[in-house]
Amino acid sequence: MNLNNINSIFFLGIGGVGMSALAKYFIAKGINVYGYDKTPSEMTDALTNLGAKITFVDDAKCTENPFDLIVYTPAIPIDSFLLNYYQQSTIPLMKRSQALGLITENSFTIAVSGSHGKTTVSSMIAFLLKECGIDCSAFLGGVSVNFNSNYIQGKSDVVVVEADEFDRSFMTLSPNIIVLTSIDTDHLDIYGTRENIVTSFLEFLNKLDDIGILIHNEKVIDEILIRGKKYIYGFQLGDYKATALKICPTHSTFSINDSEEVFKLNYNGRHNIENALAAISVGLTMGIALDKMVSALEKFRGIKRRFEVIFQNEKCVYIDDYAHHPAEIEALVSSVKEIFPNKRILSIFQPHLYSRTKDLCVDFARSLDLSDEVILLPLYPARELPIKGVTSYIVSEKMKSNVKVVDKTELITTINGCNFDVILTIGAGDISGCISDIKNYLSTR
Repeated sequence: MNLNNINSIFFLGIGGVGMSALAKYFIAKGINVYGYDKTPSEMTDALTNLGAKITFVDDAKCTENPFDLIVYTPAIPIDSFLLNYYQQSTIPLMKRSQALGLITENSFTIAVSGSHGKTTVSSMIAFLLKECGIDCSAFLGGVSVNFNSNYIQGKSDVVVVEADEFDRSFMTLSPNIIVLTSIDTDHLDIYGTRENIVTSFLEFLNKLDDIGILIHNEKVIDEILIRGKKYIYGFQLGDYKATALKICPTHSTFSINDSEEVFKLNYNGRHNIENALAAISVGLTMGIALDKMVSALEKFRGIKRRFEVIFQNEKCVYIDDYAHHPAEIEALVSSVKEIFPNKRILSIFQPHLYSRTKDLCVDFARSLDLSDEVILLPLYPARELPIKGVTSYIVSEKMKSNVKVVDKTELITTINGCNFDVILTIGAGDISGCISDIKNYLSTR
């Protein structure tokens, strides 16, 4: 399909972070954008302000318009009236990943892949390129603080995208540069085994042509055969190593391969230094000088809900993070312990998806046990139907820390009974709706 011939598009699940970024792209191109979502949100409000026409009713009323294309997210329930209607209609229907794939066919595409860190790395790359004179576009899986958006419009043919492994979505992309941050066990409801996950990632990497470039974390398997060039980043091995590393409560500093240039990152956490290494590595392969990236990186302000400091005073620090996988939680809590040594950490976690909780409950328990106290909220199901016996309790039962499972209505009362210096809210569900209440509580504590 030629997207240049499209005059109107209807998005099923337009309020999702990936879908809304795509909708903003088409709005910027002057295409009439319509959409449906279950409930209003900041994302849908932003789209409405840009001119999108959005309904929150899953019925036949909006089917009266003669759309040229329907784009849907896999998060839409299979019993959705609109989804079933358009599946039976003659209007072209495609997943979000397919539409994004068509965009990348005619672009120089930097695809950020991996089980973790995609949003932060892609945001860093886009920001560094913009600041250093490459006017790229970017489709982000979160809201960049610098741009206050999940979509960045550029004038060049360079585009930065997140290569999502869920449902093998990344196989629709046409990458010129691939960043691979990690390969961890996840989405077993889709892949079945870790071996299948690895195989899928390797298939994606081999979409690179002879002049393509792979940049991957030192922790990722090194037995990667690709046709193009390969560079490794990390703390110990590879082509681009962080040296002279210093981690402070407010920032971190490091150099690359013992160079004289000192990078300052005001977006804390050791894992974010790794993310910065990935972004810098992309810049170097595209011919950007280190000194230009030094001044650019210091201006990077992060992503909302990624190690976001919500509140801080002399009594405590409150950090919110989107982490929803055991490896992400381990990286988050470990970074906090390194930044705030000898401080008591209270982690509030909302498990995300029945299948992920069932498959990884032991690993969740292990990573959460790095905290001094833990509060578990009821599981957030997202797109899934319940699995019998799978609740937040299957995580708490395997933990060694002081842990409580409570409803959100009991959260503030429970927090008040805990002893902490640092408080973390963790999860990809609707735990973000608790942020303001926790902040208000801490400000009067």
